[in-house]
Amino acid sequence: MPRHPTTSAPRDADERRGKPVVAVYSVDTLPNADMEQLERLRQTLETVQEIIVPPRAARTFQVPKGQFFRINSIEGAQVGDLNLWNANDLSERFFSGKTRALHATHITTGDQLWSTMPHLRPMATITHDTLDWYGWDEDGAGVHDVIGTRCDPYTHRRLTGTDYHFCCHSNLTRALASERNMSTTEAEPLVHDVLNVFMCTGFTRDTHQYFMKASPVRPGDYLEFHAEMDLLCALSACPGGDCGATHSSDVPACHPLRVDVMRCAPNSGRNGPQPDR
Repeated sequence: MPRHPTTSAPRDADERRGKPVVAVYSVDTLPNADMEQLERLRQTLETVQEIIVPPRAARTFQVPKGQFFRINSIEGAQVGDLNLWNANDLSERFFSGKTRALHATHITTGDQLWSTMPHLRPMATITHDTLDWYGWDEDGAGVHDVIGTRCDPYTHRRLTGTDYHFCCHSNLTRALASERNMSTTEAEPLVHDVLNVFMCTGFTRDTHQYFMKASPVRPGDYLEFHAEMDLLCALSACPGGDCGATHSSDVPACHPLRVDVMRCAPNSGRNGPQPDR
């Protein structure tokens, strides 16, 4: 909502506003992924599993440390909500807020997905992004955001007074419960803020509100990752489709997504558990 100040600006308001910008974190000392090596390994990849994520649903998949996975657009513009867990300890999971603080509001090739504290370590590295050409548009929007949390039934009920249970939060909860043979009550607290794959978002210039616009993704586009630990992943095909109009709804056209889990060719020497870098 627009802000209407009730306090008069002080005489030194311009001076106060004119202070220099300082990055919160200086990340030069972070250990960077060896992108040259990862690019060489990419040339040897072979698919070992394909997972189809139906519209308005979620599926889980596992990726051993050292292997790769791709999230693919296959039929039409579609956004996906991604959760990551340490496959051996579900309490360690993707930390979107710290990933945003260390990298940016939207992430791409070379950026890493960080885990929760006290571990705070890379879970996956983005190794290829066919939408990296998009950059920032005139509205200030970018692709693959770590701003939004995920569509959920609780916010939907607050805003509309109705229930909708095919939002990404619910989809991810059911998928995790099925994968780990637990109740949805047990699984729900483990579902966390997502990487919004293919989603095009930003903040409005006037009110600084979170906005979305139709995703530029098209069939053939993909986002690719290298697993830095044994991962359990869950991906929801968002009910908002390309998120160009609405979400948490059966109205938008929705499409499946495909996940490819890939390993390096046997002679590359990089499959299975790898030494920590």
